[in-house]
Amino acid sequence: MDKTCISPDDRNEKFLRKLKARNIDVQACYQCGRCSSGCPIGDFFDLNVMEVVRLAGYGQEDKLLHSHTIWLCAACETCATRCPNEIEIAGLMDVLRELALRRGIAPAEPRIPLFHQSFLGSIRSWGRVWEIGMIANYKVRSGDLAGDMKLGLSMFLKGKLKLAPHSIKGTSEIKEIFSGKGKEYDR
Repeated sequence: MDKTCISPDDRNEKFLRKLKARNIDVQACYQCGRCSSGCPIGDFFDLNVMEVVRLAGYGQEDKLLHSHTIWLCAACETCATRCPNEIEIAGLMDVLRELALRRGIAPAEPRIPLFHQSFLGSIRSWGRVWEIGMIANYKVRSGDLAGDMKLGLSMFLKGKLKLAPHSIKGTSEIKEIFSGKGKEYDR
């Protein structure tokens, strides 16, 4: 069906069905504000957490997919633990990021997905994070080669970063997860 033929109401319902399929009921929100007041990084958002939930409830998908908030959310779950209606707000942010990527919408915070890719690449290779390898990969991807150099050196000198990676038991199971041959996960 041609997208131009879909009325805004149909599109809103389709979006809300996507959320409900992930057990995220944004319609249960009555805008108490507890989620926004508890967010430790909310001062950096362009939309506060309560606004994200309300816009999702109205099906304002495009505005949400272009926001900085969905990329800056740390998924700490403070908002969800404070929510009297148990709305999975961190899950909502995950769904919004996933939809943005699937639609080819450039992330409003482009370095965040680069960091996630580097993190997951380290897990895929070693079964755990090898910090120096992950950060080197991220630095090359982001083009920010010198940023945080002083912090990295300080951590290395304190023995917090290891030059060589070490693997874990069960790396074959980790590789199966990444290949899609393992247990079926909701993607």
